[in-house]
Amino acid sequence: MDLSTTFTGVKLQNPFLLSSAPPTESESNILRAFEAGWAGVVTKTIGLHPVVNVVGPKSKFLRADANSSRLSMNKRPGAALHSSWNWELISDKTLDWWVPRLGRIKRAFPDRVLVASIMAGSGSDTELRCWQQLAVACQEQGCDALELNLSCPHMDRPDMGSNVGRDKELVSIVTKIVKDVATVPVWAKLTPSTTDIVLEARGAFLGGADAISSSNTFTSLPLIDPDTLEFEINVDGLVSTGGLGGPAILPLSLAKISQLTQAFPDKSFSGIGGISTFDHALNYFLLGCGTVQVCTAAMLDHAVGPNVIRELTEGLTRFLDKQAVSGWTQVRDFVGLRRDRVVAQSKIRRPTEKDYRGGYHAEGYAPTDESAGVQRVVGK
Repeated sequence: MDLSTTFTGVKLQNPFLLSSAPPTESESNILRAFEAGWAGVVTKTIGLHPVVNVVGPKSKFLRADANSSRLSMNKRPGAALHSSWNWELISDKTLDWWVPRLGRIKRAFPDRVLVASIMAGSGSDTELRCWQQLAVACQEQGCDALELNLSCPHMDRPDMGSNVGRDKELVSIVTKIVKDVATVPVWAKLTPSTTDIVLEARGAFLGGADAISSSNTFTSLPLIDPDTLEFEINVDGLVSTGGLGGPAILPLSLAKISQLTQAFPDKSFSGIGGISTFDHALNYFLLGCGTVQVCTAAMLDHAVGPNVIRELTEGLTRFLDKQAVSGWTQVRDFVGLRRDRVVAQSKIRRPTEKDYRGGYHAEGYAPTDESAGVQRVVGK
């Protein structure tokens, strides 16, 4: 069996990358990630505009109690991770800070894949040239690919982040501008906060994108503490929207990926959202992704996920070993295998008239009164 894969022409030792997020915000973290076994790392998003983050915590984790409906960011025994929440902006380090570090990282790990996440504005020719400046600077330091951040859910500027990612024409323009100067593959990272993500993906592919990364975090608010009546994360009592990630978004992100891979079955996709085990990653592979990216699980595991990447690679090894009878030896052997199983609801078989029970035989409903031939819901 072979854990390596080739994605947009780039060879990776395995199909697992750390996504652009707090775990990839520094040279030391990226080096530690490669030492831990990650095949690739997408840097924290690099920009040309000064960024100052809010005071206090920028990322926190929402937890659920096993035996109650309580959800809270407060740490407590027996609680399970529900999701992550952050309102951190792009890297507050300058391009000049990043450039020498990108070169050092690549020289230290020439066999690992370093992807530069970049972001600029879109409201003028000057802003579009900023995209090109970032692209050229990063690829000159040896970066293997560029990921365009068209998806950050909480940028204040109307010409940045998901504000661009919701406009298919701007997505296409930005992608083409970068492709005009790029000598490495270009991945477009899209926002899930859109009516039809296929439209924005089509814009990216028309602009020349080599792959789509999907998806970024979902726009959201933290919960309000019922005792203090304050948001669980705030500054001076105030809060803004942030991004929800982690286990809670796994099914949501899979739905986005399904839309994309069905619309563009011959294109390349990197799946993001809620992955902490190989079983989670397998969903993305079977729906058509060639690689996957991880954030929340890594943040909770020594910041860069040494145990997470070990579980992912061991899980892939076990899976390939189990499926050897099918002749599968690489990830590409099963990518997209279940893509066509997702269909319009009108194509799902309905019960016969004899078997139909109005859907009320599921958990939480009273049993059918067969003798009367009607449904009775007793109490609630």
